Amino acid sequence: MPKKIPMRQCVGCREMKEKRALIRVVKSPEGEISLDFRGKKPGRGAYLCPDPACLARARKSKALERAFSTALPGEVYEALEGQMKAGEEQNG
Repeated sequence: MPKKIPMRQCVGCREMKEKRALIRVVKSPEGEISLDFRGKKPGRGAYLCPDPACLARARKSKALERAFSTALPGEVYEALEGQMKAGEEQNG
């Protein structure tokens, strides 16, 4: 019997994809928002494609604000973009 593959929805493009193919954005219990490339950090998570266009789409539609029930300043998105670029260089 084949093993079940966990699926998650990208908050940017709203497509269902394999959990491993997505980057988890996490809001820690302290309220800090960061990218979680391993999917192990504690806190509330939302998933994004590893594509800056999906992050821009999520920013425009305020999808992360809805997912975390809080307003996010622009600096958070800039930090997420920087982390995403650094993660691409690390993994690519």
